[in-house]
Amino acid sequence: MEKFVIFGNPVSHSKSPQMQNAGFKALNYDGNYDKHHLEDGSIIKEEFIKNSYEGANITVPHKEHAFANADEVRGIAKKIQAVNTYINENGKVIAYNTDAPGFLKAIESFGKIKSVLLLGAGGTAKAIALALQEKNIEVTVLNRSEGKLEFFKNENITSYSWDNFEIKEFDLVVNSTSAGLKDDYLPCDKKLLEDVFKTAKYAFDCVYGKITPFLALAKENGLEIKDGEDMLLYQGVLAFEYFTKQKVDNTISEAMRKGLKDKS
Repeated sequence: MEKFVIFGNPVSHSKSPQMQNAGFKALNYDGNYDKHHLEDGSIIKEEFIKNSYEGANITVPHKEHAFANADEVRGIAKKIQAVNTYINENGKVIAYNTDAPGFLKAIESFGKIKSVLLLGAGGTAKAIALALQEKNIEVTVLNRSEGKLEFFKNENITSYSWDNFEIKEFDLVVNSTSAGLKDDYLPCDKKLLEDVFKTAKYAFDCVYGKITPFLALAKENGLEIKDGEDMLLYQGVLAFEYFTKQKVDNTISEAMRKGLKDKS
């Protein structure tokens, strides 16, 4: 049986195993997917090889470490400099980023989007920002500190720290931070969010399976909201295709969605 895993810290909340295992079962694929709590991201490749994993997903806060440690990085992940998928290809660790296409598919339900305010500057934010830029959607990044904004400035993406942010109109506001995942925090100042929400239409949170304080506030202000479930599903389906080397049809993807929603 082939072994697959999700690396993260924390990782206990992850629903990726139930989603991926539901896919393996529907495909009749001899694989098992588990959780791997990893505190030190710098040893991620070592752990991947040592445990004889065939494939892995990587969640916060290890996506940049996973990028730096891979033997080869393919596709948009090279530009993003953060990866969320590892594949063992003849002993070499090959890395991809499925967050970017997964996010774009997840926001299709909102319809035409012209401008996005993206909160946070981690690996997920990098994937989302570059995915939006490739689609010629105007994206502005807002992060607590200036320190992490260099990447975005180098990619000609408008970016601000909380101190110098200038409020304007955005169609969509996205939370890519972990605020609300295990706490009741907002990703930034409440007043600032309320001011942005006055003219925005949609709010998306990469956190899934719950109405975060960010989404609750957006809803109070009349925005259409969506959590990260679809993004998780779509990036997971793409990773599953790398794991199994097979295209996923609707039957498999629906089995994976059902697995994702399984409360057991």
